[in-house]
Amino acid sequence: MGGIIASQRLAMNRHSLEQYERPELEPPETDAKLLMHSCCAPCAGEVLAAVKASGIDVTVYFYNPNIHPAQEYEMRKAEDIRYCEELGIPHIDGDYDTDNWFDRIRGLENEPERGRRCTVCFDMRFERTALYAAEHGYGLISSTLGISRWKNMAQINEAGVRATSRYEDVTYWTLNWRKQGGAARMIEIAKRESFYQQEYCGCVYSLRDTNRHRTAAGRARIQKGIKFYGREALRSDAAPGRGEYPTFKGSAGK
Repeated sequence: MGGIIASQRLAMNRHSLEQYERPELEPPETDAKLLMHSCCAPCAGEVLAAVKASGIDVTVYFYNPNIHPAQEYEMRKAEDIRYCEELGIPHIDGDYDTDNWFDRIRGLENEPERGRRCTVCFDMRFERTALYAAEHGYGLISSTLGISRWKNMAQINEAGVRATSRYEDVTYWTLNWRKQGGAARMIEIAKRESFYQQEYCGCVYSLRDTNRHRTAAGRARIQKGIKFYGREALRSDAAPGRGEYPTFKGSAGK
């Protein structure tokens, strides 16, 4: 038994940031520019590091009108921008068109996580990403969503393929970003960068359901804007998104 555990630890160490030798990624369209849809900095960490290490021409597209409330959206976006600036990757801020998102989701408010509501949400975000790619000369799109173990990768990839099927010159890259220790390195990078640690997927229904589960289990409700990977909390006025939850008039909900 001890030998098995030791072998597992050795395999994990081989895939750690310190020891892992990144292979050169081979995108399906080798000469195409990549537009990477990013959902948040923690998920983007390993994905962008891998793409950058392979010398791929990548731009990040942050289009996530599902995120609720607006303060949460601003904080996640600020973290995403900060990491892109660190890597020297261009970052495009998509429209926070929450009204359109709620229109698309209407009737699916009580669907479970990974259910039809999530499919519609992925479709909306990838349709906009594919449209931007087609209009601005990107031949390839993908998403950081796929690296999260909380997500159904097949559901994500199917949505991406559907979105790009409308355009002859745009392809969705279905690479499994979790393999070869990718999911573990995602956490390593999140801790190294002290990324903001969101505790629910993003939408108001995810927040609602997560709080319901917590309450049923005798746990405290989510406190937004206070947790960071690798530390209990970070309070700093140095820059937006580094520990001060944004406040402004007209913010959406609580």
